[in-house]
This record gives sequence, structure tokens and C-alpha cells, in this order.
Amino acid sequence: MDKNKVKELLSKINYPGFNRDIVSFGMVDSIQIESDNVIIKLKITSQDNEKKKLLVENIKENLSKYFSLVLVEIDEKNNTNLASGSQGSVSEPVLPKVKNVIAIASGKGGVGKSTVASNVACGLNNKGFKVGLLDLDIYGPSLPIVLGINEQPEMTKNNRLVPIDKYGMKVMSFGFISGNDTPVIWRGPLVSRMTEQFFKDVDWGELDFLILDLPPGTGDVQLTLTQKLRISGAIIVTTPQDIALSDVRKGADMFKKVKTPILGVIENMSGFSIDGVIKNSNGDLLNGGELYLSDESKIKISDSGNFEINIDLFKKGGGVSESKRLNIPLLGQIPISSAIVDSTDNGAPIVHSMPDHKTSIIYNIIIDQIISILD
Repeated sequence: MDKNKVKELLSKINYPGFNRDIVSFGMVDSIQIESDNVIIKLKITSQDNEKKKLLVENIKENLSKYFSLVLVEIDEKNNTNLASGSQGSVSEPVLPKVKNVIAIASGKGGVGKSTVASNVACGLNNKGFKVGLLDLDIYGPSLPIVLGINEQPEMTKNNRLVPIDKYGMKVMSFGFISGNDTPVIWRGPLVSRMTEQFFKDVDWGELDFLILDLPPGTGDVQLTLTQKLRISGAIIVTTPQDIALSDVRKGADMFKKVKTPILGVIENMSGFSIDGVIKNSNGDLLNGGELYLSDESKIKISDSGNFEINIDLFKKGGGVSESKRLNIPLLGQIPISSAIVDSTDNGAPIVHSMPDHKTSIIYNIIIDQIISILD
């Protein structure tokens, strides 16, 4: 569908209380189409927010038949900027029913940020808190895969998205709307507007914690967050590698500049952990002793035949030294293990699927620290 067709559809929508359409009124300032999404920018001098809200709802209802996402903006010069489905004026607080907003960030991609975000959210939920999880990684949403969600959110009568319930949490992701296999090529302004919509157009309800899974880096989404939301604190996820640690500094500097508290650093992929039992040829457990590796190191075998090997795949102590240098708490170090790989591939965070696993215990220690800091 092109702009002319959209304009034709808008010409059939009257301004509330009048018998004249918004196109002939000259209220339609611009129409922008990006893939299967459309942005309508309006110029309205009226200060009647109720009429503007009704108009936004009418536009969205009519255009949502043709587009996956409809964004409606009212010229900010009139101090009446109103995104589709938003409640009241921009001076009203965003997410007033959410007690704590925690941003999970990383300086670069591939450090396991989404895995950490989903496990932190699940852990908080296990402790009895009301938790929401929002995937704001617009260019590469991972939560639908991490949580094994293959459905789209429903809409309320007021044209607000209803988060999908998963493991007792309210979950929303751009991947639910665009599809995980659809490449996203968006400019900065559209990214910022889309980010704001996830706060205003989603029916979050009352939450103790809203966990934000941010895209990597320090771009438009992060800036929009700090401008629109009161963030309780940020957690930076890294790996022990030097290249990842250098990006931690950039992320920490950004949050400090925008006066967002940094709760701490989580060092993910902190070595590779292998555990198991040793049996002899008869299938009997080998009780006690030592296991010698090719690098001449040795692993102790317990009296019950159990052993554990921890291998430093990258380097050791990078997260510890960096947190000290930046004067930021190191919340925890999470190793790679076959259990966490399997749980993530199966769409069930390890904190939920294996709550007694040693990795889950590490996450619970991290979560207790977060709660203590915010208390």
C-alpha cells in the first residue's frame, strides 16, 4: 500500500465532533511507510486530549487492517504529542504502575544478554514478584526463541497490546510483531518511536519489576529510555574477553552521563563447566581419586564418583578487574554449561526448568543482590 492509498483511508475519518475529515481539515502532516509499518504525523491545535485520543484510536483501528504496526504522532510543537493508544498527555508518568524498571545492557552483541535477562526475570518471578519482560532489541529480538514463544499478542478494546503470559511473567517482544526471520531496516527516529510505543501501547498492568532486554551498544533505544522512563538501575552483561570489557566501559560511561544508576556487572560465559560421574568397566562408581588432564592439571573425584572441570575459554578475572576499575559491583560470574545451553534451546530458562542447578543458584545470588540494592 502506498501513501496515496493511506491518505484516501484517512480522508474517511472525521475529527471527533465534526462532520469533516482530518485530511480536508489539513491535520495530516506526513505519512511514512516502512515495510509493513506506517507512521502518521498530525498537526492539531486543539488542547482537547479526549478527542485526540479518540482520533488516534480511530486511525489505528482503520489502518491496522493493512499494516502490522500503526504509529500516530501529534506535532510536538503544540505540546500535545500523543502516540497511538497513549494515556493522557506526555507530562503524565510513563508506566505509573511499575515499581522498578531494570535495564539489562551490553556493550556488544553475543554476550548472552537475552539469556541473562530471561533468567533474572524468571528468578524474580520465582520469588513471588509480579514481573514483566520486554525485548527492546528491535534489530535482533531473541526472547521469542529463548522463551519458546510462537504466538502473537492480542489486543484490548482500547487497541492496546496484551503481553503474552509465559512462566507467570508478562512478556512482550518486537519479534512477536515482525517475526524472528524478518530483517529490520529502520532509521533512528522510527526506532525511538517504536521503543516508546512498547511502553504506552502495551497493557502492562501492575508490576514489581519490568526487565528490559536492550539492544547492544549505546544507540537510539538507550537514549529514548533515559528520556522517557525512570529507570531504577542498569545491569551490564559482559564476557571475560578484553574486547567485551572495553565496551563495558562505554556502556558504563553512557549510563553515568544520563544519571542512570548502575546496579552492577554480570560476567557471562565465565569459563566452561563440565561435570559428571566416573564408572569402571563394570558400571560401578569410582569412589575417590584424581583425574589427570593432558595439561598436567588434576581434578579431584569425590567419594560418590562425581567430578567437575572448569575451563577458562577466554581469560580469567576480566569482569572482576573491570568492575573494580569502574567501581561497579560484580554481581556474579556465570559459566557455560551443557545444562544452560539445553534449557535455552528448549525455550525454558534454567532458573525455571532446573531451579536447583548450580547455575540457577548463581542467578539467585545475583537476584538477591539486585533486590537488596533496590530495597
